[in-house]
This record gives sequence, structure tokens and C-alpha cells, in this order.
Amino acid sequence: MNRMIFVNLPVSDVTVSRAFYTGLGFTVNEQFSDEQVTAIVVSDQIVVMLLERPRFEDFLQGTQVADAHSTTEVLNALSASSREEVDQFVERAVAHGGKARRPYTEEGMYGHSVTDPDGHVWEVVYMEGMG
Repeated sequence: MNRMIFVNLPVSDVTVSRAFYTGLGFTVNEQFSDEQVTAIVVSDQIVVMLLERPRFEDFLQGTQVADAHSTTEVLNALSASSREEVDQFVERAVAHGGKARRPYTEEGMYGHSVTDPDGHVWEVVYMEGMG
């Protein structure tokens, strides 16, 4: 079975978030999008579902929505095919309302991360010899 992953993120303004993610070069699946939800297609196997906070809360059962500006629950990471692709991703993110964090280099790896307008962390990593 070829599984997909759906990353569901609460956002304060789906229009602002849609502009951020499409500014990164991702596309939108309009079939699963409306005024409260945008389905961002990262790849054939990865879709980021951006849900306005009240809509996101519809899926919760007795828990609260974290504020990603003050609490980090998850670090989302994407692979890159080169160091240049990592840097270009970060440049596009900043140009569309994201905030860059500090890049890092470890043996055989180069990574950088950004936060989206709602504070969700996206790391982009190039690993020598991978993919």
C-alpha cells in the first residue's frame, strides 16, 4: 500500500496561510478546500490541511489547540535535493511571511528551518547521498 500523510495545522487566517504555502511553490487541491480549509499538496504522498482554528477544534475531543507561537508540538521536516534548494525554500518562505531560524550543518547534512505565519516549524534538510 502506498500511504499518504495528511498534516493538519490550525491557522488563524486560511487566506494568509494559503498565500504563504502557494508562495513556496505548493499547489492547492480545490476539491478538499473551502472558506475554512485549504488542502496544500506538497507531493503525491503529502498534503497539509490548513484549518481555521474553529474548524480544527471540531476534530478535537477534550483537548485544546496549541499556540505554535509559544509551544512547539511537532517539527515538520522536508527533504531537499541540494543545499541551494534548502536556501531557496527559506528565501521563498521569508518572502511570503515566514520567519527564518538558524541554519545548521552536521556531518553530511545541511538544514534550515522556518516558521509559517502561525508559528508552525518547517525544517528543510539536504543529506549527502540521499535521494
